[in-house]
Amino acid sequence: MTTSTRGTGHRVPAVLVLEDGRVFRGRAYGAVGETFGEAVFSTGMTGYQETLTDPSYHRQVVVMTAPHVGNTGVNDEDPESKRIWVSGYVVRDPARVPSSWRSVRSLDEELAAQNVVGISGIDTRALTRHLRERGAMRVGIFSGDAIADDAALLARVQQVPEMVGADLSAEVATEEAYVVPAIGEKKYTVAAIDLGIKGMTPHRMAERGIEVHVLPATATVEDVFAVAPDGVFFSNGPGDPATADHPVSVMRGVLERGTPLFGICFGNQILGRALGFGTYKLKYGHRGINQPVQDRTTGKVEVTAHNHGFAVDAPTDRVSDTPFGRAEVSHVCLNDNVVEGLQLLDRPAFSVQYHPEAAAGPHDAAYLFDRFVSLMEGQRA
Repeated sequence: MTTSTRGTGHRVPAVLVLEDGRVFRGRAYGAVGETFGEAVFSTGMTGYQETLTDPSYHRQVVVMTAPHVGNTGVNDEDPESKRIWVSGYVVRDPARVPSSWRSVRSLDEELAAQNVVGISGIDTRALTRHLRERGAMRVGIFSGDAIADDAALLARVQQVPEMVGADLSAEVATEEAYVVPAIGEKKYTVAAIDLGIKGMTPHRMAERGIEVHVLPATATVEDVFAVAPDGVFFSNGPGDPATADHPVSVMRGVLERGTPLFGICFGNQILGRALGFGTYKLKYGHRGINQPVQDRTTGKVEVTAHNHGFAVDAPTDRVSDTPFGRAEVSHVCLNDNVVEGLQLLDRPAFSVQYHPEAAAGPHDAAYLFDRFVSLMEGQRA
């Protein structure tokens, strides 16, 4: 939902308009033009390149709470996918000159090259507080010739589709299956349903001797088992999980066969729906690399990487009966008690709402890939 002209424009005026009428004025950053999406904020102080290329941010305008962005420039090793997925980018103080031996170009040059419209020089702290109080909402960024009077811009923002009811995973997923080979000796085969998968995820599995067959979001149960998997993985992705009827159906087919199953982020919400739980939209979501989560199976508190605006509505105080046996909430967010993980007690299946591949971010939760391996070991034994 972006129209732009290439070229950076630090001196070109820009306007950010929220759907409730709040307006912020600054300067163009990246491409000049206009863009629309859902305004959300990310609390990570590092890892902006991974954030920009995370497919889960499709149709979202990301506000960075860290004031200085772009300090390390852009390289060709850290992207999580082949392109930038955010629909817009909001920063306070962009770096004038990147400083990193790995940098090959500046962040604003990369945004302009990929036609991503952004804005800089605004009070991102005030904007973040507004979104925390009012909730994530539709937004437009306008720069250069796209600027008009505020009332006209607001009317255009209010015509943008909301995130509730958005079915987006097929728009970001691969169209053709591909294989990520195991690093070293191959021990297991995993079928991974791409709902917006990040590149680091199959890499983390490959490090553990897993050959990963990445399948399109439209893959059927027959497609999944055609690769003779030892385990099945459901990835992160954008949109409203209430629309994901096809992935839910596929997951139920996997659960019926008793194949070890692991889900991350959107995959956690898919498991919740497959078990009969509902989902709901969070007021402003969890996004960043500093979110505290408790693993209830160990009592350990982990600092984790998040990117989600929806959550599973499951009871946190008891074991639930589901069509696939008993299930319980395995992880909770310590900030607001949101469900951050599910596990079945009678079948080899579990999921987490956050990102244990953590690129960029803390690696406290990397053990979850080992837990997946243990399930496959147990099934094979």
